[in-house]
Amino acid sequence: MARLTLSEIWIYPIKSFAGIRISKARVKQKGLEFDRRLMLVDEANRFITQREHPIMARFRLYMEAGKLTVESLLDDSHASIAINLEPRANQPTFKVTIWDDEVEAMELNPTYSDWFSTQLKMKCRLVCFPENNVRDVDPAYVENKAQVSLADGYPFLIIGQSSLDNLNSKLVNQIEMNRFRPNFVFTGGKPHEEDTWKTFSIGSNRFRGVKLCARCVLTTVNPQTGIKGHEPLATLATYRKQGSKILFGQNLVAINYEEVSEGDEIVL
Repeated sequence: MARLTLSEIWIYPIKSFAGIRISKARVKQKGLEFDRRLMLVDEANRFITQREHPIMARFRLYMEAGKLTVESLLDDSHASIAINLEPRANQPTFKVTIWDDEVEAMELNPTYSDWFSTQLKMKCRLVCFPENNVRDVDPAYVENKAQVSLADGYPFLIIGQSSLDNLNSKLVNQIEMNRFRPNFVFTGGKPHEEDTWKTFSIGSNRFRGVKLCARCVLTTVNPQTGIKGHEPLATLATYRKQGSKILFGQNLVAINYEEVSEGDEIVL
């Protein structure tokens, strides 16, 4: 059997914004450290994503020494803002809505909210989801009250490079893995073999596969231009559709909480 190797690790500090590739990451119950602990909400305190606002793809994120920098590519000025990820002391919490979940969050800093409001030309707030706040994973798929951050539903997502290579062999215009926003990418193995994984390890950390990932229109947003198209969903629908859902990648929960690094071996 070919060696399975963790080839890429990605975090998405602000929900629905671009990811950051990192060489190693600390595994936490809600997901990788810093992954989707922040998101934008509208005036009704409902989450904002690229599904309705594909222009959100036109930002780049960088992280250094625990601080996040967001750069706008919406015009030639390349305006940017440095974000301190530590919430200010004694900040009040309030309820925000993400899909059907209502959770307690807090505004990270009004200055950050104003910057995003200006860039996106709509009133919004940047909120953070403290590590000790509760958001349960769907109990229909996961027992033991597993937790998740502000990701759509699960704390981790893994996709094999061969799965993307197989898709690209069917596309006229090839796409990159960032369309699918995984946390873990691996090399080795057959296309979509991650579908069958139950309990496995990445380095010293154990994970459990719980559900194939149903893909949405966000995958059709070009990460470079912020423009929606029809692919890859149109092609995936020809061979990866089950019922009404198009599946690509496997959602995971962690069994223990260590650290993972690029180059770690995956053992089934």
